[in-house]
Amino acid sequence: MNLFDRLSNGWNIAMNSWTVLRENRKLILFPILSGISLMLIFFSFAVVAFAAAGWNVDGFGNLREQSTAVSYALVFVYYLINYFVVVFFNTALVHCTHLYFNGEKPTIRQGLQFAMTRIGAILSWAAFAATVGTALRILQDNLGSVGKFITGLIGIVWSVATFFVVPVIAYENLGPIGAFKRSTELMRKKWGERLGAGFSFGLVQLLGILIAGALGFVLGWAIHPLAGIVIFALGVFATMVLASAVKMVFISAVYHILNGDAVQHFNQQFADNLFVSK
Repeated sequence: MNLFDRLSNGWNIAMNSWTVLRENRKLILFPILSGISLMLIFFSFAVVAFAAAGWNVDGFGNLREQSTAVSYALVFVYYLINYFVVVFFNTALVHCTHLYFNGEKPTIRQGLQFAMTRIGAILSWAAFAATVGTALRILQDNLGSVGKFITGLIGIVWSVATFFVVPVIAYENLGPIGAFKRSTELMRKKWGERLGAGFSFGLVQLLGILIAGALGFVLGWAIHPLAGIVIFALGVFATMVLASAVKMVFISAVYHILNGDAVQHFNQQFADNLFVSK
């Protein structure tokens, strides 16, 4: 299968993923809960850091100089909680899409209950990912521009290699390193489809942000700047939520197709002929 066929396949799966989400609009609640949780976590850590700095912005530098180990420990905890929240809700969403592909009508409760049964695996992966993230942060802080370049490259490789890690954690009895290797194996098989879908998601995100920006500008000019800022922020949040949900539907669909599982309601004829052997 050549590159253009792979890109076309990725685009088609992405479009089918939008259709699945339209037919199961309640699944959008998972990325909404995840997004709200992440914002609350961020503000909580910001308040703690601000308080530790003596409620003074200039105190942040002194705080970091006084205890680098404590700073990186806080970074690790922050990453750990963030990864846990994201993977927990994504696992719930992936399971709901799995039920839908099997011809069932998934509920939010079913997704959350399944995620709870995988909480140990999710926490293990979050700890592994937080360790990698903290190590990259240490390199970035201590190697200057070279460190930023190196960590940037590693970050790109990491995001590609872990693309399928959520369904692997959900349905395969593997530890974090095993899940990483399995996700990498799946990505090697279907990297082109991922690129095609990534272009689709990126295009939709760009259009959503542009529309939100245009509406925010008009309302800010016609009513009040604050109204424009609020509309723009809500528009960006809605765009990111939709893109996140569709991306997880896409990941779930590709994962189950690769495993030979039934994928009903997903243009079955297209799916049956999609992943031919190379």
